[in-house]
Amino acid sequence: MTTTYYCYMSTPVGELLLAGTETALTRIGFPEGKGMMRHDELWTEDPAIFTEVKEQLQAYFDQRLTRFDLPLAPAGTDFQLRVWEALMTIPYGDTSSYGEIAGRMGRPGASRAVGAANGQNPLPIVIPCHRVIGRDGTLTGFGGGLEVKRRLLALEKTAVTGM
Repeated sequence: MTTTYYCYMSTPVGELLLAGTETALTRIGFPEGKGMMRHDELWTEDPAIFTEVKEQLQAYFDQRLTRFDLPLAPAGTDFQLRVWEALMTIPYGDTSSYGEIAGRMGRPGASRAVGAANGQNPLPIVIPCHRVIGRDGTLTGFGGGLEVKRRLLALEKTAVTGM
């Protein structure tokens, strides 16, 4: 059985739970919203395992990093994994709709399924599900809450435009 390690990290969007194995990040949990997550009592606290994750997240929040380079091991179905891979192609500071993601995957009628997979993303921020918005440009659900989504999108837009 693989040991799950965890630690917490203070960020501008609250205290994030980081969880994973010795070799890969598997979960990021928010302090509030439907993505709220606390550690399991069987997990082992070890902040040292997450040094690189914390450095990259800090660089992201400081607007010095636009793409994460971390070993990831999200658990999901084949379809979910394909959606999460597609999310990683959305450029920093940009947004895409569920329908656009479905189209890129060769499944133009699967926007609802893409939305469901997006909502199950275990690695928000790193796998940028916050960059997916409604077809009409409205903000749609986000595990950390819509205010956190707004803040992440504003952070990226400010870094890209300088405004």
